[in-house]
Amino acid sequence: MTTTQLAPFPWSEVWGQDAAVETLRHAASDPAALSHAWLITGPPGSGRSTLAHAFAAALVAEHPGDEAVMRQVLAGTHPDVTALRTDKVIITIAEARALVERSYFAPSAGRYRVIVVEDADRMVERTSNVLLKALEEPPEQTVWVLCAPSEADLLPTIRSRVRALRLREPEVDDVARLITLRTGVDDATAEQAARHAQRHIGMAQRLATDDAARRRRDDTLRAVLGVRGVGTAVEVAGQIIQAATDDAKALTAERDAAERAALLRTVGVADGQAVPPALRSQISALEDDQRKRATRSLRDGIDRVLTDLQSLYRDVVMLQFGRDGELINRELRAELDAVAAAWPIERTLIALDAIAGTRESLERNVAPLLATESLLVTISSGRTP
Repeated sequence: MTTTQLAPFPWSEVWGQDAAVETLRHAASDPAALSHAWLITGPPGSGRSTLAHAFAAALVAEHPGDEAVMRQVLAGTHPDVTALRTDKVIITIAEARALVERSYFAPSAGRYRVIVVEDADRMVERTSNVLLKALEEPPEQTVWVLCAPSEADLLPTIRSRVRALRLREPEVDDVARLITLRTGVDDATAEQAARHAQRHIGMAQRLATDDAARRRRDDTLRAVLGVRGVGTAVEVAGQIIQAATDDAKALTAERDAAERAALLRTVGVADGQAVPPALRSQISALEDDQRKRATRSLRDGIDRVLTDLQSLYRDVVMLQFGRDGELINRELRAELDAVAAAWPIERTLIALDAIAGTRESLERNVAPLLATESLLVTISSGRTP
């Protein structure tokens, strides 16, 4: 069993990152070991944000046993911790400037003021430059904690001003045990979810508890394996985008409605009452933020599909090299064997390259449907466009 289960609060929710936990626990307790700017990197689902907030809680608390203060930090209500997590495509300059301004305030109740940026990889160059001086010369009692998938996702000027801490990927068995503990699902379901999610804890939990998500993943992979030409490529691409769109709407619709209702209550507009002209700009700003969040949610949904497709053709490569003990999609073994036998390795590598290229296209704002159609045509033909 993963030893981090036994770590004291607030580290108890951090799984499979013993070395990182020990480094940050030591830094939080020994000022000589504390850097004033940190970068926590690791693959999606490795626990970057969980570790960052545990570190913030340990930094703010006056002593290790001060659980009340730590729980306040983890609940997002402590005045000395500012956290930014964006649901939009990018972090804006205005948001970065607000963080910098906040970073120069002295702590009001705890030992340190902590600024956590959970999605630091979503800063463009101009936004990153806003943070540079604050990272290079922060006030003595301010600690910055940035999170990103890898160091390469940030500018070299940012990387040179932080202490980097790389997380390891948890093992499938570790994630499965955690999912069973959290959700109560049986061991087989938890193992399959952890494997299909490629050890991403959040996605594994969703797959383990959502029958529709499991069916959608299986249907998508089988549909892609059945693509035989341009006609079916276009049809399946449309199905993938529609499913991702529906999923994004389901995830954001309830939150959008709640935000709009809360804003109207704040400004004194009753349910069903027309919005006064003077307040329409606020409603428009909220709707603009919600559209940006919906765009990000759709992109994230498509990226999850691309991750699943990557695992599919990764399995094919493994079989072509005679390694069948580490398959992610074991439930599709017959179909994988058929593709591995029919394709040369070069064609499988073209498919994997095309998936990576599609990710880059989506980051450049290429229309998702066109990018997905192009990907499936390339996979079905075995030829680069």
